[in-house]
Amino acid sequence: MARRVFYSFHYKPDNWRASQVRNMGVIEGNRPCSDNDWESITKGGDEKIKKWIAEQLDGKSCAVILIGANTAGRKWINHEIVKAWNDKKGVVGVYAHNLQDSDKKQSPKGSDPFASIKDGDSGKMLSAIVKAYDPPYTTSTSVYNHIKDSLATWVEEAITIRNNH
Repeated sequence: MARRVFYSFHYKPDNWRASQVRNMGVIEGNRPCSDNDWESITKGGDEKIKKWIAEQLDGKSCAVILIGANTAGRKWINHEIVKAWNDKKGVVGVYAHNLQDSDKKQSPKGSDPFASIKDGDSGKMLSAIVKAYDPPYTTSTSVYNHIKDSLATWVEEAITIRNNH
């Protein structure tokens, strides 16, 4: 079955890394939001942002959280995780800190964004349920290849995990 995913990430520092993953062509993802689009959405306030997120998640089977140095704890990333989980979609984390950005720089590894979010049904932290994959390489090309080779499997596993919880 062809899967469609929603990519969640901290826009300013990680949009270049996210575009690398999105452009792998492994899984169809949401259309990238431009700076101007996001500015227009955010000017509409919290309700407009929530509506945009809900629209982006519609028709998707999984949310892929691309984890950078400062992803964990961000208001809208947390909202996207909770919304996807509550909508019974798979949720998976992929550490992207070792992918190079547009300046050919890597970033420090960030914290697990699932460690501070509880599953409303079981009361468990999502980090005990949802998997976050950290490619075992430090060179950007090896990290890229690992993600490209593994992403479809991780998404399927995330959907299976969600269906069982």
